[in-house]
Amino acid sequence: MKKVFIISSVVLFAACNNSGDKAKVDSMSTDTTATTAAKTMPDINSPYAVVYSSKFEMGDPKNAETVLNLWKDWDNNNLANGKNSFADTVEFNFSDGTTMRASRDSTLAVAQKIRDSQAAITSSIDAVTSVRSTDKNENWALVWGEERVTDKKGRKDSSAIMETWRLNKDGKVDLVYQYRKKLSSPKK
Repeated sequence: MKKVFIISSVVLFAACNNSGDKAKVDSMSTDTTATTAAKTMPDINSPYAVVYSSKFEMGDPKNAETVLNLWKDWDNNNLANGKNSFADTVEFNFSDGTTMRASRDSTLAVAQKIRDSQAAITSSIDAVTSVRSTDKNENWALVWGEERVTDKKGRKDSSAIMETWRLNKDGKVDLVYQYRKKLSSPKK
């Protein structure tokens, strides 16, 4: 991504310098009002009482990267890699209705036991974003994807997954909500 941005900047700079037309250069300058407006969402006029928040702005992409790396560690059965991405206490709300709130080490031990019961897991990402609730000052990463699991007996299963991860002020995961729908035919 960084390479694309640098190359695009060089091309834009070269084009501006070669044109010699100041009006064209001025029209390409960034409008900070438009940038700010695009970052902060307008208020939502909801016919329902919004319990948590309806005031969000785009968040730090690093939060989404943290969650994607945790997904990759899950696929690769290398959960120890992500240990420092979790807060001292973590709460998971799983798609089957169970909840686990425990220390980071206890949570990772349970997760490792679950992961070790599977032969292989492959995930794909459909969409990911980072947002920040402006009125709660909380950071979230949202991921939509699919998970294909092969158990130790060779049986395959696939699910569509949506997860919502909250990251504290230190960028550590402290709360996760998971929603899952079994897919009728697992991908090969």
